Amino acid sequence: YLYINLFLKITFLGTGTSQGIPIIGSDHPVCHSDDPRDKRLRTSALVQWDDYSIVIDCGPDFRQQMLHNSIDRLDAILFTHEHADHTAGLDDIRPFFFRQGDIPIYALDRVIDNLTQRFGYILNSVDKYPGAPAVQPHPVDPTTTFQLCQQHIIPVVGQHHQLTVLGYRVGSFAYLTDIKTIADDERQKLSGLDVLVLNALREEPHHSHLNLAEAIDLAQQIGAKNTYFTHISHHLGFHADVQQKLPKSVHLAYDNLSITI
Repeated sequence: YLYINLFLKITFLGTGTSQGIPIIGSDHPVCHSDDPRDKRLRTSALVQWDDYSIVIDCGPDFRQQMLHNSIDRLDAILFTHEHADHTAGLDDIRPFFFRQGDIPIYALDRVIDNLTQRFGYILNSVDKYPGAPAVQPHPVDPTTTFQLCQQHIIPVVGQHHQLTVLGYRVGSFAYLTDIKTIADDERQKLSGLDVLVLNALREEPHHSHLNLAEAIDLAQQIGAKNTYFTHISHHLGFHADVQQKLPKSVHLAYDNLSITI
């Protein structure tokens, strides 16, 4: 693979699981933490280069995330998979659509089909009504690099239990969430990274997510200069405590953390 070096800014818009942190009605100590790093919206990331702004996943906190980070342009959305915590904010692209026109979205065929069923008024022209946003769907072939905003985007396939999910590599940055396993040939796409993002749910094993030990092991196998964990459950513990247990090049991400490459 040929990777083009470019200046990237990555902002973690959300780093929590499907319920976010705090969880409604929970008495868990992490849900009552005063540390802002323990407040986690649903998982999403903003990737910016040149004058372009790309969002990976568009969950139910999308509007709040866009307002907090003063984002006034959206060039595309890359979807990892169809689960609601990664897609339920699609209607909130409306202000971008009113200014820019149809918003390009990239996803597996299966995910586009799912979004068409759930958001028919957006993706199905027959059901559209005045004022609804619109998108330009681009099915992603997971074996093929594609062009987006003058850069190569490399899809990376992982398994979320029995569900195939996509990660994405841009330059020396790669983002994978909601994975449990990744095949050796897909892992080869992740060589020479400056920054890797992986999910790390909790310490206890989980059937469809990496737990902390598995995430650390995979991070060390891939060998990025720095790895950041996301999609974090309150069961993982307090941010400050967990960070102290991690290897030197591994970090616990938190909402609104920005890094540059």
